[in-house]
Amino acid sequence: MPIEIVMPKLGWTMEEGVLAEWIKHDGDQVEPGDILFTVESDKALQEVEAFDSGILRIPPNSPPVGSTVPVGGLLAYLMQSDEKIPSVQPAPQSPPPTAIQQSHRAPQSSPLTASQSASPRAKRIALELNVDWTTVVGSGRTRRIVERDIRAAASTALPSAVPQRSLDVSPVARRAAEELGVDLDTLAAQFPGKRITREDVERASISPAPRGNEGETRQTISRVRRLIADRMSHSAQTAAPVTLTTEVDATELVSVRNHLKSAGKQPIPSYNDLFAKLVAAALADHPALNSRLEGDEIVQSSAVHIGLAVDTERGLLVPVIRDVQAKSLRQIAGESATLIAASRSGTITPAAINGSTFSLTNLGMYDIDAFTPILNLPECAILGIGRIVPKQIVIDADEGKVAIRQMLFLSLTFDHRVVDGAPAARFLQQIKRFVEQPYLWLVG
Repeated sequence: MPIEIVMPKLGWTMEEGVLAEWIKHDGDQVEPGDILFTVESDKALQEVEAFDSGILRIPPNSPPVGSTVPVGGLLAYLMQSDEKIPSVQPAPQSPPPTAIQQSHRAPQSSPLTASQSASPRAKRIALELNVDWTTVVGSGRTRRIVERDIRAAASTALPSAVPQRSLDVSPVARRAAEELGVDLDTLAAQFPGKRITREDVERASISPAPRGNEGETRQTISRVRRLIADRMSHSAQTAAPVTLTTEVDATELVSVRNHLKSAGKQPIPSYNDLFAKLVAAALADHPALNSRLEGDEIVQSSAVHIGLAVDTERGLLVPVIRDVQAKSLRQIAGESATLIAASRSGTITPAAINGSTFSLTNLGMYDIDAFTPILNLPECAILGIGRIVPKQIVIDADEGKVAIRQMLFLSLTFDHRVVDGAPAARFLQQIKRFVEQPYLWLVG
């Protein structure tokens, strides 16, 4: 019996995904564990593997590469050799145009569908012979483009034609270029030899020519920015956010990190790592801040999964350090460094940006003192960390003593539907105490 291959749900909030690329092609033998295709969901590119064996069959009416498909949408089948594709009318039996005919066509050919592809060797030969393989119709099985098609197209090219180097553009980037009005030839000329990605297209679309009122520029909102906008709006409109702010003496915390740096042992914990650990210790005493609202229930988690807000070229990502309460500072530092690198390189997986129970956001590196963090729903609290600044502080009012101390503002936003102001204030008070007296949590 044919096994349906559908668009998977790769994250809690995922409702649709972009079919980025078929790794296996129509007619290929598939075994469990083989990568079938890649999907761009939310902010991550994810490989989807097979759980069964069979022959991959992509129906003619399957969504083309680069299209947006709802979760559960049918993409293909895994079948045995004696099975037929269910409920699909056979395609007209007219022979496809030959490669020679195709080579003389005008360049406005339609984009490749999921069932049209080129073998790796054909792509390599096309690059060597300056043939745009996306304009060639294949003569192989299921119209796959093979080496002979590329060589035939190269040998029959018009003498007056100027050889053009084929563009190495991902299917998702090609679709984004159409949506954002980006000229791929111009973009490729800026990055010779580089595969053009969706991120390259989005960056190129940031500064379009002005139109309308003088001095105005317009750009189509990217898919990632739309997702961030939707989530932030949902958070602001759904929760009852309240923000508490306090100033903290971080002198001892700065001293702890300086000692860790001077010890030279890698990885060196960042301030975010230190805060992740001390917040986990504080949540053990204030578990109400480690909760979420689900329908008519408040769900409290015993494990602490800290989300770290990370600024990337594609937008804000919040990778998650799991079970922080059970990990050492070194473990947290190593894991956070790996997650941040994956976020900024675009290789972070959907599983790594879901499931946090509490979040941290740090704007201190931008010289920000205090701000109002936005809740990362369904969490009920998020801590904002400002810059650490040396200030002259009164340490003994009676004797008039002052000293230079490292001062820091902390901003706690909490959902008043889940937690009242007094418990949230006590939690922030304990965070302050842990910053000022690190030994209280460093000793376990």
